[in-house]
Amino acid sequence: MSTYTEEVGAKLNDLLEKTYDAEKGFKKAAENIDHAALKSYFNNKAQERYNFGHELKSEIKAYNQDVDKGGSLTGKAHRAWMDVKSLFSSDNEESMLEEAIRGEKAAIDEYQDVLNETSLPSSTKSILVTQKNTIENGLSNIKTLEDLR
Repeated sequence: MSTYTEEVGAKLNDLLEKTYDAEKGFKKAAENIDHAALKSYFNNKAQERYNFGHELKSEIKAYNQDVDKGGSLTGKAHRAWMDVKSLFSSDNEESMLEEAIRGEKAAIDEYQDVLNETSLPSSTKSILVTQKNTIENGLSNIKTLEDLR
């Protein structure tokens, strides 16, 4: 049983790390953009990821696992946000939005990978499904921002 919870804890910590990275990426994008609707979108997504992080931390603690602190621009950092820094120098709002879309698609895949784990507790599965659905809905809604050029 301890291997089971350690495995679940490791998967959730990996997802938590990526959530921290996405939050930082969205905050950075909001700081570097002038378009009001996009700034609002990025700020809302940063807050969403902050909230996701707290939910994930609570779930990890519920299974008496250690929570990895801090976010991570280490080897396991969220790949989707690694390229954002280079986009800031060009101040290209469309490129930042495209990068956000790419990051959201990657996040959906990462959530699905964890959800494919057959031994997830029902509480964990419920949290992950809700968060994944929120990301998917946001990705659908982002299409309206693509037309704002």
